[in-house]
Order: sequence, then structure tokens, then C-alpha cells
Amino acid sequence: MTIHLLKNGMRRLLTGLLVGAAAFSATTTLATASTIEGILKSGELKFCFEAGYVPFEMTSKDGRFIGFDIDIAKHMAHSIDVKFVPVNTAWDGIIPALQTGKCDFIGGMTVTPKRNLKVSFADAYMQIGQTVLLSPKLAGKIHSYRDLNDAKYTVTTQMGTTGAQAAKKYLSQAKVDLYDTSADAVLQVANGRADAFVYDLPYNAMYAAQHPQQVVHLDEAFTFEPLGWAVRRGDMEFVNFLNNYLKQIRGDGTYERIYNKWFKSDRWINNVQ
Repeated sequence: MTIHLLKNGMRRLLTGLLVGAAAFSATTTLATASTIEGILKSGELKFCFEAGYVPFEMTSKDGRFIGFDIDIAKHMAHSIDVKFVPVNTAWDGIIPALQTGKCDFIGGMTVTPKRNLKVSFADAYMQIGQTVLLSPKLAGKIHSYRDLNDAKYTVTTQMGTTGAQAAKKYLSQAKVDLYDTSADAVLQVANGRADAFVYDLPYNAMYAAQHPQQVVHLDEAFTFEPLGWAVRRGDMEFVNFLNNYLKQIRGDGTYERIYNKWFKSDRWINNVQ
């Protein structure tokens, strides 16, 4: 009886050790699969974005990618002595691109609960919201986004964006047309084929400044949207790196310098396609 109990005890102990070893091995595997380690090993920081998000990510006349997010990501790569690799990606496929390893992180993404189920976010690096670009024919008639919530109005925005979510939520009575790119969507208003365009405030403010005769900007944001860097879900080591990097550049003046370049100056506009 005693020998039998000892054998059972040893068996349970060995089973527990094996389970513990397997758990430790799994944890070790996850840790060694960190994005940071992959970046340092490859010597490349791959940044996913969609060119055309003014002034965050754009294409210059000579084919280079430029913008606020691009400058930040370049500086980040330089700060850890790796090469910056831009990965221009259609917005509706940008999360799958991250998940399949085509890039290391995504910029210019609004933090939402649904997206947070698919990716992990670092701390927000900017706060924005949705505003409206209005057809000049409606100036003085439409005073806020609420006035557009009517079946007689056609509102455009880009599919897969928080602009599309906001239009669906707040303008459910209007006809909402979705386009592959923000440029195609806003062009409908500028050319008189739609009544309004819903999109992020920085983009709309810049577009209105460049096309004052074609659109009117209702510049009071009607949503609250923090912009953050998205990484593969569960990669807390990379999230920690991004959060500390953000603290550093905000503290040493780098963030302010890059922000002023793209948001408080228009000297770059003539360089954009």
C-alpha cells in the first residue's frame, strides 16, 4: 500500500513537472518571438501605413514617403540603429499585414474596442476626431453634422475607417457612400457629386486650406479619437518600448519639432503629389 502510494505520488509529481516545463517552454517561446528581437536581428523596422493620409503619410512628387508618422518612425529606427522600411498598405488590409509579419507596427490608427480585439496598442500619440467637409452650396444651411442626418443628403467617407463608423452611427438617415481612399471620397464633394465628406480633423483642415472654393470645413470634431501605434496582439515588450520612446521624444523636443513641421507649416505642400 505504501509503495503504491509512493508510486502514485511520484507519478503526479513528474506529471506536474512536465506540465510546468511545457508552460515555461511556451512562455519562453513567446518571449523569444518578440517583435523587438526580430527588429534587432533583421536590422530593419518595418512600418505599415496608407499613403494619402494628410499630413501623416503621403507620397512626394519624387516618389518618397513623407509626413508626420513617417518622420517619427524614421527617427525611431535611427534611435535603435536599424533601417527604416516603409510598407505602404491599403487600409482595409493593414491589420492582416501586421498579423502576418509584413510589418512590425501600424501608424495613424484610431484606438477602438473592436480593433483592440485584434491588435495591441501603445499609448496614444495624438488626439483627433471626425469633422465634416461640406459642399459650398450647403454653406449657411448645414451648421453641424446633425443637420446632415437626412435621406436627402449624400455623405462620403473611406471604407474601413472611423469616419465610416461615425457616418453609420450618427448619419444613419443619410445616404453614405464608401470609397477605397480618402482622396476619392472627398473628391465627390469637391466636384459637386456629394453633399459632405466625413473624416479626420487634420486631413480635413489641410484639404480645406488647399481647396477653399470647393469645400467648407465644419471644424468642430464630433467624436473623440486617440491615435496610437498598433502591434501584434499580446506583444507587451514592444508596447513598452513604444511607450517609453514616446515619453523620450516628448521630453526632449523631438515630437514638438516634427509636429510643428507638419501641422504648423505648409512649406511641405508643394512637395506632395
